Amino acid sequence: MNLRFSDTQGGETPAVNYIESARELGPALGASAAEIERRRELPEPVVEALVERGLFRLLLPRSLGGAELSPAIYVQVIEEVAKHDASTAWCLGQANGCTMTAAFLEPRVAQEIFGGERGILAWGPPGPAEARAVPGGYRLTGTWSFASGSHHASWLGAHVAILDEGGKPRLRPDGAQAIRTLLFAKSRAKFTDIWHVIGLRGTGSDSYTVRDLFVPEEYTVARDAASKQWQPGRLYAFSSSNMYSCGFAGVALGIGRGALDAFAELARDKVPRGARRTLRDNNVVQSQAAQSEARLRAARAFLLRSLEEIWLDVAESRKLTPEHNTTIRLSSTWAIHQARDVVDTVYHAAGATAIFESNPFERRLRDIHTVIQQYQGRQAHFETVGQILMGLQPEGTMFTF
Repeated sequence: MNLRFSDTQGGETPAVNYIESARELGPALGASAAEIERRRELPEPVVEALVERGLFRLLLPRSLGGAELSPAIYVQVIEEVAKHDASTAWCLGQANGCTMTAAFLEPRVAQEIFGGERGILAWGPPGPAEARAVPGGYRLTGTWSFASGSHHASWLGAHVAILDEGGKPRLRPDGAQAIRTLLFAKSRAKFTDIWHVIGLRGTGSDSYTVRDLFVPEEYTVARDAASKQWQPGRLYAFSSSNMYSCGFAGVALGIGRGALDAFAELARDKVPRGARRTLRDNNVVQSQAAQSEARLRAARAFLLRSLEEIWLDVAESRKLTPEHNTTIRLSSTWAIHQARDVVDTVYHAAGATAIFESNPFERRLRDIHTVIQQYQGRQAHFETVGQILMGLQPEGTMFTF
C-alpha cells in the first residue's frame, strides 16, 4: 500500500506506508520476542525483515535511499514495533537517530556508510576517550558503552572531545570544548559483553574499545549547531537528540499500548480468586482502565501534535527555536512517564498472572522501567524545562547532537 507524504521541498512524492509495514510485521516480532530476550540481540531473520522493509532507513536522506520521514510519522512507526517487542523498537530508534549524521557528511562518505542495505550505524554516549588531531584526521583511543544495536551494525561512532596536536583541548569560538563524532568500521573495534540487565535485553547494548585508531577528517562531524549541512531537507533542522527523544517516547507509548491491550483481553476472561465475576466487571478495574486509556491517549496526542506543529514551523526557516527544543523534550519525557504509569497500573491490576513469563506483562514492566532509566526518560528533564518556562537559566542540559 502506498501513501503520499509531503517531501522536503514542499511537493509530493510516493512513499511506502511505513506505519502499516511495521504493523504487518508485528505478529512475527511478537513470536520472536522470547528468542530476542534469550539471545540478548536481534536474531538475523528479524534484522533481515527490518532491512527489507526499510525500517533502519526511516530518517536517512532520500538521496541515499532513505525515507526521510517527518518526526510525527516516524514516532508512529517506532510505536507500532514497540507494541510487540520493545528491544526491536529501541534498536530502530537508536539506528535511525544515528542516520541523521548522514546529513552532515560529504555525500561520498555518507554513501559509503549508509548506501548499502546493511549500512547500520551504532554508538554509545561519550565515555573515557581521547581524540588527538593529526595530519588528515584524528588518533582515537577510548571505550564507549550502551551501544544499542551494535550486534547487527556495520559502523560505529565515537563522541569525543578533541585535542590539538600538542595535546591541549581544542575549543569552539564560544569557549566550550570542541566535540566531534568519529565514524569507523565496526571491525576496527573490540567488544565487551556487558549487557546483563533487567529490561530491553534484546538490544545488545554492549561496550566497545579502540586503541590509537586513525580516523580521517571526512569521517567525522562536529557536534554543534554550526555544522555544515549537506542535505537540504527540513528533517535535518532536527538534531539526533530531538529524534532520540521522540523516538524513544514512541517506544514507551508502544509498550504502554501493548500492555493495556493485553490487559483488556485478560480482564475479559479472568475470574480472580475469591471473586464471582470476571476482572472486567470490577468497578475499580473499570476506572483504572479508563484513566490509563486517557493517560496514554493524551500523552500521545501531546507528542504527535507538537511534532506536527513544529514540522510546519520549520518548513521555511529550516531552524528549530529554543521553544521547539523545549517542547520536544517536554512532550517526549511526559509520554515516557505516562506510559510507565499505565504499565504499572495494569501490571498490578492483572494480579499474580502478571508475574509469569508466559504472560505479556512482566517483560513489558521490565522494559518500560529500563526505558525510564535511560537518558531520555530522566526526571531531571522536567526541572530543566520548568526552569526555562519560569524564565530562568537552565542548570542542566537537554540537547546533544
